[in-house]
Amino acid sequence: MPFPRITIREVEIGERLMPFVRPFRFGPSVVETAPQAFVKVAAEVEGFGPATGMAAEMMMPRWFDKAPAKSPLHTVDDLRRGLAQAARIYANALPSSAFGLSVAARAPQLMWGNREGVPPLAAGFGPALLDKAVLDALLRAMGLGLVAGLKRNVMGLDGRLSPDLTAGQIGGFLAALTPAPAVALRHTVGLMDPLDGPHGLAAEIAAARLAFFKIKIGGDLAADIARLEEIAAILAAAAPGYVATLDANEQYDPDRLMALAEALNAPRLAAFRARLLYIEQPFDRAETFAAPLPPLDGLPVIIDEADDAPDAFPRAAALGYRGVSSKSCKGLYKAILNAARVKAWNAGGARAPFLISAEDLTCQPGLGIEQDTALVAALGLAHGERNGHHYVDGFGPAPEGEARAFFDAHPDLYTQRNGRLGLDVSRGLLPTRGLLEAPGFARAAEPDWTSLTPIAPAAVPEPIPHGTLA
Repeated sequence: MPFPRITIREVEIGERLMPFVRPFRFGPSVVETAPQAFVKVAAEVEGFGPATGMAAEMMMPRWFDKAPAKSPLHTVDDLRRGLAQAARIYANALPSSAFGLSVAARAPQLMWGNREGVPPLAAGFGPALLDKAVLDALLRAMGLGLVAGLKRNVMGLDGRLSPDLTAGQIGGFLAALTPAPAVALRHTVGLMDPLDGPHGLAAEIAAARLAFFKIKIGGDLAADIARLEEIAAILAAAAPGYVATLDANEQYDPDRLMALAEALNAPRLAAFRARLLYIEQPFDRAETFAAPLPPLDGLPVIIDEADDAPDAFPRAAALGYRGVSSKSCKGLYKAILNAARVKAWNAGGARAPFLISAEDLTCQPGLGIEQDTALVAALGLAHGERNGHHYVDGFGPAPEGEARAFFDAHPDLYTQRNGRLGLDVSRGLLPTRGLLEAPGFARAAEPDWTSLTPIAPAAVPEPIPHGTLA
């Protein structure tokens, strides 16, 4: 089947600093402000003409790279430089399918990262944004919404990055996609978030009808258990029937993880344990692949930060991990292929079911939250971590006109409170029909590009290997 070839004519990248209304601690990091990156591509789609595509993601300090020698600002600058490098690679690429552009960019981007001391997860941030923007342009040129385009595989997704999957498994998975009509909010309880008071957990539950929770744990077993006991008591009283996940952000080791699993079976946490879906990324990303998972009494464990390569999930599964996160900042094609793996492995009679979860990177109202939520819904996932609205006030410093444009495009997603436009979380879910059906990758409005700080494209004159094109 021929796929439309795309020629990238121009790439524009910029950023906007987003101040947080409360500190966000995950693992050893505390974030109080972070820049949001924006990408715009001008493309020519063979047989359909010119089109523009856009994407946005947060550049979170010390999430993509937790190297102790690097400051938070250093890790953000690596993301910024990697995005500029990716923009240059895509702008100089030979015409290809949307997925072909992604495959061709992988080797030169990783070469750049290796040369610059930027690890694969961080180096992959730039291509992840470019892939979203390219897909947006392709779908808009063809007049297709996200699910319609995925079902027809207009991006040309194949097994070049996933030789463990057959063409039939990939095509069958895409053709059978059944999107979720809404994505329930899985509320993040950060390590510094208050549990009591007007902005405490019970108040958050009352304001947003929350039923799904993602709870951060920090690696200090005694402190984590004490806080979980407090949280469990609040959830039992304020959100009967709740479901929870735990996120360790690489702060545990095997011995403490086994001790945590044992403590979760104690009387004060037994009811909480029964409602716990999985533990996310307990070990340092490099140590994840050093040894099989220890016995955890049937508690599933998934990878997130360790998901830095196309084969990361299969390698983790061979060691006992049961799942992986979908996170558009790590690459939309990786998420789709991992979801196809989950379906294929479970259909093959897996001893215990595999899963793909929906996590985010503090996705902001506008392009970020809309595209990530659309991907989650397209994969049929019923709930996902959504915390951008929790740590940033509305649209942050975005111009009023930009916020109003997104509100007008999706009045079912946004609301106005105290004179500020922001995400409507009052129902505890985000409707997705409008995101999935409009032409493009969930984009009916766009940022005010004049309000962004430009990021200069990489300018080092070097040959760009194109890899295998489709």
